[in-house]
Amino acid sequence: MDTDMKVERTAHRRIVPESDMPPPIKPSPEHETLRARLEDFSFYYSNGFQAIKHVDMPILDRKVTAIIGPSGCGKSTLLRSINRMHDLYPGNRYEGRIILEPEGENLIGKGADPVIVRLRVGMVFQKPNPFPKSIYENVAAGLRVRGVKDRHVIDEAVETALRRAAVWDETKDKLKGSASDLSGGQQQRLCIARALAPNPEILLLDEPTSALDPIATAKIEDLIQELSDSVTIVIVTHNMQQAARISHRTAFMYIGELIEFGDTNQIFTNPRHPRTESYITGRYG
Repeated sequence: MDTDMKVERTAHRRIVPESDMPPPIKPSPEHETLRARLEDFSFYYSNGFQAIKHVDMPILDRKVTAIIGPSGCGKSTLLRSINRMHDLYPGNRYEGRIILEPEGENLIGKGADPVIVRLRVGMVFQKPNPFPKSIYENVAAGLRVRGVKDRHVIDEAVETALRRAAVWDETKDKLKGSASDLSGGQQQRLCIARALAPNPEILLLDEPTSALDPIATAKIEDLIQELSDSVTIVIVTHNMQQAARISHRTAFMYIGELIEFGDTNQIFTNPRHPRTESYITGRYG
């Protein structure tokens, strides 16, 4: 290959400005702890359409994993599979295994209760969706499902979750007030607090900032980085700069398949698969 062509191809690979790139992440040591793993996982909608095709993917403990890819490629479908959201609609079907470590429990196995799975694997959606209840009751909801009745325990858990979601100072004097009175960014952080209250092992975020302004987005991104010290996070995002800023690992999906998975800096600066390179350089998507 001609030298000029090599230079041009290399230049195309870096789509994130140098100033926006996170600090270099060292390659994962082989002993790095897994929180979950997908093994030959597939998902079928009730009409028989196969939306996810034989995915094998690790989810590293207390790291942020970003899932990127074009619209309709199965990112959100995969995310919702991990906490059994598809069970809410009859006829949908899982194949393969989603293993939660270190117990080795198959989250989509016959013995796994979807309600308990959703408490262990919390989820926050694209549009803030607080319940039509008070701020306090929104955060306490998961604890009540778990059967917690002690008011002192619930009070403490609600405060802890709101603090972890960086929304305590804005809500502590109006816990009995309606959650719908909060701003969009506050509502999204409240939804994060609601997901955190049952102390989940994994937190799933489906485009959590797409409906927010830049200031609220920055707060959520800062929050995600802080939370990753204590909880494993998987985020679906269309914003590749966001994935580069906040994630440790990135998975690229295309038409239901996992095309490439690796350290975020490697994915964005030196993708190994031509489809990954075409997507991050803007040739499609």
